[in-house]
Amino acid sequence: MEFYKFDGAGNDFVVVDNRECRYNLGTDEIARICHRRFGVGADGLMTVEAAPEGFDFEMRYYNSDGCLGSMCGNGGRCIAAYANILGLGSNLHFLGYDGPHDAEIIKWDKEQRRGIVRLGMRSVEMSTVHKVADGWFLDTGSPHYVQRVEDLEHYDVVGEGSRLRNKTELFPEGTNVDFIEDLPDGRLFVRTFERGVEDETWACGTGVTACAIVSGNHNIVTRGGVFRVDFDTSGSVFDKVCLMGPVSLNFIGQWTFSAR
Repeated sequence: MEFYKFDGAGNDFVVVDNRECRYNLGTDEIARICHRRFGVGADGLMTVEAAPEGFDFEMRYYNSDGCLGSMCGNGGRCIAAYANILGLGSNLHFLGYDGPHDAEIIKWDKEQRRGIVRLGMRSVEMSTVHKVADGWFLDTGSPHYVQRVEDLEHYDVVGEGSRLRNKTELFPEGTNVDFIEDLPDGRLFVRTFERGVEDETWACGTGVTACAIVSGNHNIVTRGGVFRVDFDTSGSVFDKVCLMGPVSLNFIGQWTFSAR
C-alpha cells in the first residue's frame, strides 16, 4: 500500500488514496502503522475516499489507536495538500466527519514539498461555549476543553491533560485538552493533549481553533509552528472560521501487510 507522510506544524499523518476501495484497514493494522517504534509513526491515519456527489473527496480520519476519529483540522489541511498532489485542484470542497469543508492551497513549493494551506472550519454557536471548571468547553469539529495556565513551557501537559481528559463527570465522552498562555509579543501559546493519541501533539488544528475562539486571539503559536485563525463574530455564531498554517510532505513509502 503506497502512503504519503505529511505533517501540519508537527502534527503528523499517514495519508492513503482509497478512492477505489482497495484497502480495508482494521483497527489493529492502523494502530500498527501509526506506532512510532514498530510502524511508520504518526498521530493519525487518513484515507481519501470516493467523493459523494458535489464533493471532490471524502476525508476519513483515524486516531493513532486505530479508532475512527472526529474532525482533525491539521489533518484536513494535510489531506487537502495530498488531494492537490493527486490532481484534484488547489481549491477543494470535501466532506469530513463534521460535514462539508473548503480548503485552499495558498502556496506550495514542489521542490521543498511544503506550503501553506487554509481550511474552512465548522461554525460554532456562541451559546454552546460553556464555562466548565477552570476553563471552557466547546466543539470545533472535535470536543475541546481550554484552560489558561502559567509557565506553559514547563507545564505538565501530559499529566494534567490525561487527568482532565478522563474526568468523566465533566466530559462523559472524553475530550481533548488545551492549555493556553499569552506571550509577551501578543500571540497565544497553545499546547494540546489529544484523546485517541493519548499524548501531547505538537499542534492540533481543532484545538488551535477552539483556543482562538475562547481567547479572541487570532495569532497562535504551538510547539510545531504558527497559525492564523480568522472568524466572524457579528451575530450569535462564530462564523466563517478559517484555520491557516504550514503543511509539509515528509516522505512517500510503501506498507507491506503482515500476518503478525
